[in-house]
Amino acid sequence: MMMLFAGGVLFAYAGMLALCQGLERHYKQVWSRGCPPAVRRVLRAAGWLALVLSLVLCAQAWGWAMGPVAWFAVMSLAGLVLVLLLPYWPRLAVGLVGLLPAWGGLQVFA
Repeated sequence: MMMLFAGGVLFAYAGMLALCQGLERHYKQVWSRGCPPAVRRVLRAAGWLALVLSLVLCAQAWGWAMGPVAWFAVMSLAGLVLVLLLPYWPRLAVGLVGLLPAWGGLQVFA
């Protein structure tokens, strides 16, 4: 159950980050250049997909009765971490998404 929760948090963070990077000013803040329209559309689609995956993982961990409640808590936590990191360490905020493959590797061996 804890691994599903960790996956829910990571996917919620990845989704929030992708939606954030889908905005011109936040993309420019991290990468110091404008965001091409095609990349913006891909980031927004990936963000929504990651949030849906986060919901599914929370529902698997807690069931459909409490899963959506946990999902809102997970999204709040992910959003708070992103809001605190983005102004001061924008590259670190983007780099944390690199934990997703590590979580996937742990799922294979667990």
